[in-house]
Amino acid sequence: MNIRTTESLNYFQPSTYSGKSLGLNKSLISRHAMTVLKGLKKNGYDSYLVGGCVRDLLLGLEPKDFDVATNARPDQVRHVFRNARVIGRRFKIVHVRFGREVIEVATYRSAPASSHQDQSTHRIGEQGRLLADNVYGTRDEDAMRRDLSVNALYYDPATDEILDYHDGLDDIQHGRLRVIGEASERYREDPVRMLRVVRFAAKLGFEIEPSASNAIDKNVGLLTNVPAARLFDEVLKLFHSGSAIATFEKLRQHGLFEYLFPATEHILNSEEEGFPRTFLPLALKNTDKRILQGKPVIPSFLYAVLLWEPFRYYKEIARSQGANEYDSIHQAADQAIVEQLSTVAIPRRYTAQMREIWLMQYFFDQRRSRQVFRLLENRKFRAGYDFLLLRASVGQAKPEIAEWWTRIQDADEDERRRMLKSLTGGSKKRRPRKKKKS
Repeated sequence: MNIRTTESLNYFQPSTYSGKSLGLNKSLISRHAMTVLKGLKKNGYDSYLVGGCVRDLLLGLEPKDFDVATNARPDQVRHVFRNARVIGRRFKIVHVRFGREVIEVATYRSAPASSHQDQSTHRIGEQGRLLADNVYGTRDEDAMRRDLSVNALYYDPATDEILDYHDGLDDIQHGRLRVIGEASERYREDPVRMLRVVRFAAKLGFEIEPSASNAIDKNVGLLTNVPAARLFDEVLKLFHSGSAIATFEKLRQHGLFEYLFPATEHILNSEEEGFPRTFLPLALKNTDKRILQGKPVIPSFLYAVLLWEPFRYYKEIARSQGANEYDSIHQAADQAIVEQLSTVAIPRRYTAQMREIWLMQYFFDQRRSRQVFRLLENRKFRAGYDFLLLRASVGQAKPEIAEWWTRIQDADEDERRRMLKSLTGGSKKRRPRKKKKS
């Protein structure tokens, strides 16, 4: 295996392969991605598919996203496509939008920065994290800036050529994830790369190369340098990729999960009534199942699941201090969410929905006649109901209550009235007041 380094960059040419000979199915390429590739070439620029989409095509998987690499600058790309806009601060990229599909176009990055480079375009923080990196270069230099060898393959559908700078094809064939360059240095540049390595390992079923794996264990603390706002989207990528339970296990194995959800990790390490806590693993398995079935998943449900154990813990504390059930729910929600915001910044619209899902559990258990129809008409009812089923599966809610809410959804009006009357005290009429004697 030829491990390419910065110093050897000028002495190595990429290995070239035919996509057809490797079984790459071009019919899986988005027509909008093809439009972007052809548009750039027509205007005299390089254009290649790069990154995860090429890796997935070689694995026979249908890519979810398509990334394009080019020598055109962001403003030049924007002038080629009227439906494009430049985004990003640290790394300026261009989004070319076709309805719901977005093709991401990135300009070739330069080789690692030298001390004389303009600080406005390339800045490195005290911990080695890249704060700005808008220095453009050649395709060969760009290949050195990629994080993983399996994500550093360049494919030109017009010529059917795959360019491999880092023996990425060999790593794909052997199911191996290898960081380009010295792993600890690359993690210091961007600590989120540790999360990406774990996510791809879980998603693809690949083994992390030992030096890259050991470097994660040594550098987990670098995650504290990542802005909390950035980690919100990263968590969604981790757990909405269809391999949430495998990702969860690997995050805990490398000590990364506790930096994302410290309160949850602390509680997971304790047993409940002598048994391991099973709600979160079961919920993540259910999330994987929904994604594989093409069913929708929402951020607020995921975060409500991830913070459910801290919420329950703080609720019990509030109850022990004299708060009633209803007030303890609000106090616990406040504490669980506020503590989490310092690590992962959850937008307010999602925290509001999380509170609603948690509060629904109280009304589900109570089954008060006045609340039943309000719950059934609530836009988040389905999310709250799915949450109830998970609770019932691990013994946190009575199975008969979950079954009752399952039946009432499909019941007609008469059946619903009968079900409400069957509730203890739910159908009792108020006794008429006795008239006072004159």
